[in-house]
Amino acid sequence: MPQRHSKNNNDLAFFTYDEKKKLGYGTQKERLGKDSIKPFDACSLCLKPLIQPLACQKGHVFCKECIFECLLSQKKDIQRKLAAHGAQQKQEKEEEEERLMLQKARELDAFDQQNHGAVPQYSDKNYNKDKNGFQGANSVKATSYEEEALRTMKAFWLPSATPGAPVKVDAPSTDTVCPEGSEKLKMKTLFPIHFTEDTSEQKKSSSIDRTYICPSCKVTLTNTTSLVALSSCGHIFCKKCADKFMAVDKVCLVCNKPCKERNLVNLDKGGTGFSAHGDKLQAKDFKHLGSGSGLGLVRPAQKT
Repeated sequence: MPQRHSKNNNDLAFFTYDEKKKLGYGTQKERLGKDSIKPFDACSLCLKPLIQPLACQKGHVFCKECIFECLLSQKKDIQRKLAAHGAQQKQEKEEEEERLMLQKARELDAFDQQNHGAVPQYSDKNYNKDKNGFQGANSVKATSYEEEALRTMKAFWLPSATPGAPVKVDAPSTDTVCPEGSEKLKMKTLFPIHFTEDTSEQKKSSSIDRTYICPSCKVTLTNTTSLVALSSCGHIFCKKCADKFMAVDKVCLVCNKPCKERNLVNLDKGGTGFSAHGDKLQAKDFKHLGSGSGLGLVRPAQKT
């Protein structure tokens, strides 16, 4: 009699390969389509068409209001972290001073016990018990350090006396960073950019959305086009025209403003769903099966 196939054998104490596959176990890969990619003329923060666009030196494009609000929130967060770090340093200093005072008091009590510990100290001659309940020559005077330790003693079996690990706040960095990258970003390094809109009658009648062109070769700009912005004046060209004219003539073709090679900033492309583009547009999703539950713990998808 033939054995049952693994697809139908669902009474085992463990998951089979087919069962794991049906539950989505492992890393799921999917290529992002054209609709999942940000357009080149959209803000990297609000993902809407650019309003008063600004670009950083790495080519990331933002709306003016969005990037200013982002940098302002970063500065407020830095101030909050600096205040928390300062309060922690002040608390550590106070704890260190208190520890030194307790250590000094303990040394004084130890010196006092060493010199007067053999003589019993009673408040009443007819009453031969001290305050700790010890009698006669076996009486021991509790030091202030021991009393403090008994008062602050931690107990693992009492929720109110369970010791807790102190949270250390490291000194934060005072630099604001670009939300699209890890490089430092300041407001003065941002520069405005200007797209050249296609004003031909054919484009006006056939297209509802705005269409932008290269002011030099009149080619329509898309996500597949490599764009270059001049940080000196803000005009945007395709990379072919920028390498062919601006890199040689050292002047903008629109406003004739002088520019240098360091003023050529390659804009970050939104991407496309076609493999010939060259960008890594594969989203990964990892699902791990819970132990004995059959449920999966899903990690958020990542774009690589």
